[in-house]
Amino acid sequence: MSDKESFKLNFSFQLETAGLNKGWGDDSLGKLNNVVRMFSQGSGSSSGGKKPKIKVTRRRRTDGEGSQPRKRAQSPSRKRERQPSSPYATSGSGGGGNPPTYRPGTSSGIPMGGGSRLLIIGLFVLLLICLVPIMIFFGGSNDSSDLLVDQPTQPQNFIQATEPAVLASPEALEVFTPLQSSSEGKTWLVMLYQDADDKVLEKDIYVDLNEAERVGSNGRVQIVAQIDRYRGGYSGDGNWSSTKRYYLTPDEDLGRLQSQQVADLGEVNMSQGKSLVDFVTWAVGNFPADNYVLILSDHGMGWPGGWSDDNPDAPGDRSIPFSAQVGDRLYLMELDQALGEIREKTSIAGFELIGLDACLMGDLEVFTALAPHAHYVVASQENEPSLGWAYTSFLSSLEKDPDMSGAKLAQMVVDSYIEGDQRIVDDQARAELLRQGSPLGGLFGSLGGISADQLASQMSKSITLAAIDMTRVPDLIERLNALAYALQNDDQSSVASARNYAQNFTSLFGEKVPPSYLDLSSFSQLLVKESRNPQVKQAAQEVFAAVNEAVIAEKHGPEKPGATGISIYFPNSQLYRSPVSGPESYTAIAQRFARVSLWDDFLAYHYTGRTFEPDAANLAVPEVASAMRAPGSGQISISPINLSANTAAPDQPVILSADISGENIGYIYLTVGYYDRDANSIYLLDRDFLESDQTYEVNGVYYPIWPEDGAFTMEFEWQPVVFAINDGVDSFVALFTPQTYGSSYEQAVYTVEGIYTFADDGTTLSARLYFRDGWLRQVFTFSGEGGSGEAHEIIPQPGDRFTILEEWLDLDAQGNVQQVSTQEGGTLTFGDQMFRWETLDAPVGDYLVGFAVEDLDGKSVEQFANVNVK
Repeated sequence: MSDKESFKLNFSFQLETAGLNKGWGDDSLGKLNNVVRMFSQGSGSSSGGKKPKIKVTRRRRTDGEGSQPRKRAQSPSRKRERQPSSPYATSGSGGGGNPPTYRPGTSSGIPMGGGSRLLIIGLFVLLLICLVPIMIFFGGSNDSSDLLVDQPTQPQNFIQATEPAVLASPEALEVFTPLQSSSEGKTWLVMLYQDADDKVLEKDIYVDLNEAERVGSNGRVQIVAQIDRYRGGYSGDGNWSSTKRYYLTPDEDLGRLQSQQVADLGEVNMSQGKSLVDFVTWAVGNFPADNYVLILSDHGMGWPGGWSDDNPDAPGDRSIPFSAQVGDRLYLMELDQALGEIREKTSIAGFELIGLDACLMGDLEVFTALAPHAHYVVASQENEPSLGWAYTSFLSSLEKDPDMSGAKLAQMVVDSYIEGDQRIVDDQARAELLRQGSPLGGLFGSLGGISADQLASQMSKSITLAAIDMTRVPDLIERLNALAYALQNDDQSSVASARNYAQNFTSLFGEKVPPSYLDLSSFSQLLVKESRNPQVKQAAQEVFAAVNEAVIAEKHGPEKPGATGISIYFPNSQLYRSPVSGPESYTAIAQRFARVSLWDDFLAYHYTGRTFEPDAANLAVPEVASAMRAPGSGQISISPINLSANTAAPDQPVILSADISGENIGYIYLTVGYYDRDANSIYLLDRDFLESDQTYEVNGVYYPIWPEDGAFTMEFEWQPVVFAINDGVDSFVALFTPQTYGSSYEQAVYTVEGIYTFADDGTTLSARLYFRDGWLRQVFTFSGEGGSGEAHEIIPQPGDRFTILEEWLDLDAQGNVQQVSTQEGGTLTFGDQMFRWETLDAPVGDYLVGFAVEDLDGKSVEQFANVNVK
């Protein structure tokens, strides 16, 4: 991947990126340099008086201790033309010259030369890592006249405003006679809107359709589907790629549809509301029933919506920054309007159940948009596994008892999730999933078995799914509004603490910024703990109670212990400032929620100080020039690191100690970089949670606690080790990024970024590996660069490959940072063994070893020391 490509954070955002993003002009870099210099001057000081000393350990345990010696990793190498080393580097033992050090008194650029230069490098790495993605979101300047300031957004006809969908005229059922509808008892029409026009989703959604076909239609439950297939993905069952409609009749074959094809519509853009309106009005008109169920399947994004379609590709709405950047999707306000148009055209009072078989759709913003149109909604707060929902299970329950209520059906969808899926309970389908040579089979075989129960247990580790009673949503909004209003009288750093530690879910905006989708109950419980305001505590408890009333069924895996069914969007200050992820897009897309709730008003208060009243009706979109604040920021400083020795070796660790001061300290990380003298570049090769001596737990979510006064001495013993991924044949060093602290080190989750290559056709996608307790547990691909955009879990197949992405800090001859670059590292191949991590002795050479202290707004301060590894 080129340097230019490495800066594309988002969903194929088309930005001019060369070296630094165009939003980073000379003025921006000058300001950044000033910030770096300010921290470098302040961090060396330490306050007087005796501070408590905390001895910390890394969260990720190393293997090979006390047994045979570990293997030694190969020295990483920056793949670029040989660069002159800093003139201040000195030759030393082991890996060549030391990293250049800070030379004070230089005013041009970032001066490099003496020990404090390590702080400069660390800060520059951190600031680039954390801020470049945000600047990409910001893009160029925005004219403040384009923003709405306290102006209600006028409803738009989003369906008509988008590019027209490619639709055939509704076909008469000339050669098809559906089953005779029963005149006795309640009747149902189940409509499956399956947007499978996607490389990684096509097979999974197609199998879901076959699962539904195992039940098929009868006199009281009729099932119809519209499915759009991909032109180059799953090749099974004829490998057609158009959009077809089916009337499902019972058939046992999970690999081939035998049901009646009602229509072939050609290519349809299923990301547009017009397509949804056309399908549902056709279905309701031809198969009237007492109760209607609509289930939509594809990628989900949470409050923005979801449902993409690359063929035909259409532009997004240029008036909304998120849509302009991401492109055409079935955005939330468009889904809301499409459902309203369907009800108007068909005269149905509402859907008994709307199901969102997609990732991240369990947001209160989403439920608010759907509340006028459905009695019950089922959705997931987190990414969904590749299996999708257990269609055979809950549809067969409906056919056996068609007199059940919509609430009961919603509960059946949740209860059957994963454990009732045909690819788990069906022996032949499970054998295919875990067939000979499958790395998935290799993983579960290594864990002691591949029975249906064991497979379901393993694949349920990080799931979430909930059924919500839409009649309870208005009350939940009312309770949330009371909380939002009360929060104006609370300490906003306490609010930031609750935001930081609440159960969170995969970030739509990549892992370079803190997660912004939070469990609403988890957040409320933390407010009860953190706040000193009685009114806030009471209001938070009432929100918690209202969530419990609204959620009628819920399940979550052990890796999402704080999930309760409903999420809310709470971005950090960087995301809030961006037109793409901030109020300009949020209030336009999650339009109904923004109109009826005070949450957008609270976010504006939290980040700008703008107050509001309980009856505030306008959308809260602060002016671009508004002064922004970050209540979770900590003004953190770290003293220069003291070393017990300047050299380390296998079984000869070095003790690092530093004084830390500041407020709102969240997580503290070990950070290690390797200096490639020939290329004059620094490779970030290790990062890990550092464990405090105190850990708090709220509703199953664990997080470290540091001294309240924010002044202490931290001591850490660094063993010179690195971590690699082993595929059973090859082993390559990789950066394991800490994601979830967990209740213990065995439950901590780490990720590795890279490029996934499919063996069948060579397609490549941005991907992320999830590891826990030494083993690869999940693989997700993303629609955008850097792990951003819509995510989907995939099941690796033999021959598929994963190429590790390395992150390098390139320096010039004077030691100035030129750019942060991403290059391809080692490539691993999926075979009959699942990937695992292994501990290796660090290569001989020079290292930057230090601490990164993160505040509650997601910003970090870093301090490093030079260590030579022999």
